[in-house]
Amino acid sequence: MKRTEPLAERMRPQSLKEFIGQSHLLKKRKFLRGLYRGRCASLIFWGPPGTGKTTLARLLAKELKGSFKEFSAVGSGVKEIRKVIEEAKKLKDFNGTFTFLFVDEIHHFNKKQQNAFLPHIENGTIVLIAATTENPSFYLIPPLISRCHILRFEPLKPEEIKKIVWRALKNKKRGLGNLNLKITSKALGYLTSLCSGDARIALNILEFCADKKEKTITKKEIAKKAKKVLFYDRAGDHHYDTISAFIKSIRGSNPDAALYYLTRMLESGEDPRFIARRLVILASEDIGNANPLALLVAVSGFQAVEFVGMPEAAINLAQVVTYLATSYKSNASYLALKKTENDIKNLPLYPVPLELRNASTELMKKFGYGKGYQYAHNFDKHFAPDMKFFPKEMGEKVYYKPTEQGAEKHIKERLTKWRKKKNYNKKT
Repeated sequence: MKRTEPLAERMRPQSLKEFIGQSHLLKKRKFLRGLYRGRCASLIFWGPPGTGKTTLARLLAKELKGSFKEFSAVGSGVKEIRKVIEEAKKLKDFNGTFTFLFVDEIHHFNKKQQNAFLPHIENGTIVLIAATTENPSFYLIPPLISRCHILRFEPLKPEEIKKIVWRALKNKKRGLGNLNLKITSKALGYLTSLCSGDARIALNILEFCADKKEKTITKKEIAKKAKKVLFYDRAGDHHYDTISAFIKSIRGSNPDAALYYLTRMLESGEDPRFIARRLVILASEDIGNANPLALLVAVSGFQAVEFVGMPEAAINLAQVVTYLATSYKSNASYLALKKTENDIKNLPLYPVPLELRNASTELMKKFGYGKGYQYAHNFDKHFAPDMKFFPKEMGEKVYYKPTEQGAEKHIKERLTKWRKKKNYNKKT
């Protein structure tokens, strides 16, 4: 092991006994459940960075005594795949050794590139171990997923990160043991909080702090050397996970959690316009007519983001978020839309009733356009009780069912009176 290599690389576990984390996979060697006839089934390692995907792939090949080849999908293509496949075929024909092909960041491969693996997985030329930080359901083709076991890697727990850090500080051969460094408990806890379950980040920060005269690493020293790493990716799973938690917090009327996820996104570089657009959608989907002002506030917030810009626009977003989170909630409008869409998809598109059509020419009047239409403003309280609006074949449908929440309670009262007067033949 070269001392010039990064600490994280030098401290990679050399055996399964050294491996820390992913106990849900390693317990009773569950990750080896694909083992049969002396070889392992192909695997997909899915999880965040720095959780041991590459390391476990190497250890697996070592334990099963197979040849190990690896490359990254970033910057590689079908040409590189074919070369490895040819080498694997020769090795298999020569002495029966099977090849573990480890492909890191496989989500960067397109459909054609992923298809290139299929026949060679089928005939046993290679055992594919693919690593990805993205959800395989969205990035990998179904035929590839069906031929592999998907193993989910979790962020390392704080106590696991601490073990890794202590091991690096004590190991004299591969770690920092020769430096006789110490670390305070506060510093260790702070370092653990910075890395968000990523062992590589923890070791990188530790290595930066080791390059100094002092023998004790303090919290202050870590703060100087390390820029806080928020575990967030604007284009990947963490992006969608965080915005999902944000929306659900507002929907669940928890302004504090909503502010936490808002700040987390903004500090991580999320586009504030993306957040503002989601708030405009939420104002109608989850609040609706329970508080009609919610949409106005959300739209104003979006305009403020465009006009003010960051970082001050965070103040505007915080106001919108707290307003929406503490508002009355109703998804009645959203549910009504979905019911309507269902009917449009499944029922015939009946002709619009003649009485509802504009008679803009004499010919149209001759054919009955507009005949029988009752102008609502000519009636008491501006409501025509006998006027029908749906196609006759459908009867009178009820899609919108207001709740008792906020302003929608008054809407429900009015609609109930109107619908009674019309004596609807409800087909809901």
